[in-house]
Amino acid sequence: MSRFFSRLFRSAPQAPALARPAPDVPLQVVGDIHGRLDLLRLILGVCDPDLPLVCVGDYIDRGEESAGVLRLLAQSPHLCLMGNHEEMLLNFLDTPESGGARWLRHGGLQTLASFGVAGATATSAPATLVAASAALRRAMGDDLIGWVRALPLFHLSGNIAVVHAGADPARPIDGQRNALLWGHPDFTRTPRRDGLWVVHGHSVVMQPGIADGRIAIDTGAYATGQLTMARIAAGTVRFVSTDSVTGTVRQAEAR
Repeated sequence: MSRFFSRLFRSAPQAPALARPAPDVPLQVVGDIHGRLDLLRLILGVCDPDLPLVCVGDYIDRGEESAGVLRLLAQSPHLCLMGNHEEMLLNFLDTPESGGARWLRHGGLQTLASFGVAGATATSAPATLVAASAALRRAMGDDLIGWVRALPLFHLSGNIAVVHAGADPARPIDGQRNALLWGHPDFTRTPRRDGLWVVHGHSVVMQPGIADGRIAIDTGAYATGQLTMARIAAGTVRFVSTDSVTGTVRQAEAR
């Protein structure tokens, strides 16, 4: 029996050696903003205007200035991806009776307040949720809602895949939806076999980091004051983070 398992493990396919990160062109990727318009402005102030900038989603909720973040990004030239909080917002707009309570429990109250909408909570009656949804729709306007609906789920460049939450390592990036928005249980346990580095937010880390084909950049901006941007070029990843106490931006780590 032991010889059988020895042969089995020897013959098990191994993940191929992972090449260093190499986007088609150098790019900048910003982590979860969550209503921190002040930190977003700090990061935009030090980004390279000649390089593409990608935001990984979760622009709203928890922080106090979700409306300002959405309006700024919607008027910017930057590539913005959808996060699970944007999906919850759309569910609230479309089906408030069934999609409202969950969103309001996870930061939606702050987003409503930023748009001047009050009177609804996660325990409100369905009629109250419907009324709040209609008020939010009026406050946002069709153009901004349309911008949120059109947010893409991923961005591919060279051997870099930028997503919101992670990915199923057994499936191509472009064949997924839920895992890109909400994560996948195998994302941090099983390496991909297609050579892609996955840059992601969603899961808060104390410091941005690089491990096993993953580049994590959600540093909990709404609570920590640290919004992180990764600068990725051929063979290098450098992290730049805000410090809300000093109002400055600092390099957090380099590779």
